[in-house]
Amino acid sequence: MVKITDVARHAGVSPSTVSYALSGKRPISEETRQRIEASIRELGYRPHAGARALASSRSNVLALVVPLRAGIHVPVVMQFAVSVVTAARQHDHDVLLLTQEEGEEGLRRVADTALVDALIVMDVQLHDPTLPLLRALDRPSVLIGFPARPAVLTCIDLDFKAAGELCVERLAGLGHRVVALVGSPPEVYVRGTAFAQRVVEGFTAAADRGGLASCVHPCEASPAAARRVAEQLLREQPALTGVVVHNEPILEPLIDAFEQLGLRVPVDLSLTAICPDEVAENVRVPVTSVAIPSTEVGARAVELLMRKLGGTGVPEATLLAPRLTERASTAPRTLTS
Repeated sequence: MVKITDVARHAGVSPSTVSYALSGKRPISEETRQRIEASIRELGYRPHAGARALASSRSNVLALVVPLRAGIHVPVVMQFAVSVVTAARQHDHDVLLLTQEEGEEGLRRVADTALVDALIVMDVQLHDPTLPLLRALDRPSVLIGFPARPAVLTCIDLDFKAAGELCVERLAGLGHRVVALVGSPPEVYVRGTAFAQRVVEGFTAAADRGGLASCVHPCEASPAAARRVAEQLLREQPALTGVVVHNEPILEPLIDAFEQLGLRVPVDLSLTAICPDEVAENVRVPVTSVAIPSTEVGARAVELLMRKLGGTGVPEATLLAPRLTERASTAPRTLTS
């Protein structure tokens, strides 16, 4: 059985330094922490959970707060959750998943009972009512998402504003001059969900900058709603040739609806999306898309939290640049379209 002294010898530090790295009782340098973590992984050291928790007054549990509100796409949320759990286990932490919409009361209950050492919060709203509490808690937190005023909070996410811009710029580069955003369900915008609002900001800014005619239409996540939106778009914008979709479940139904209305993708209508790669790849017409990097975001959120628990400073804002992959759903605008 590997002992803490074996780890210390392998990492070239004292046993007490290894203990500090595990417990977070005292700050150590980032270089030393990484060296110790590498030795722990290489040697397969597994500290006794009960003893370590007793010594450090920690539970070795992280809370992942994911309120399952109306309008969210659960499969994508679960991708983030799996990433967080996988990364947390690499740091010998478990994850408590909180899915109820309990607001401040739920967060305070979890924090006050010492069930968890730290929190990761998803589905952040622009004016989220839990932000004052998160700032006041004696436990560190990381937000996956950016509120309107993120000061003193640690936030990470895809740059959704830049993602919206990138989709429009790609369509504009192909010659499309009339574009539309088919967005998330209406309730997502009503409650001010940050990532959805950022996409609208980026879409609108890029369209205005490029002199494109544009409009934004929220859409329920159903084939019937996709058909209604397609009909409305063609009624209000008969010259439409470019569409950005930020609503994973309706990608294929929307393509079907446009084709039933006489517009083939990409011959008559180019379509881009912001969604996971596997969703874009498996549509009947593979969709040009900006990937949602759930694995990277979840893993980096955990890394930020581990550094905060270890007393190491972290950046307040981490924005991941969008990456667009060209597929079969986009083409240059033809002279007749």
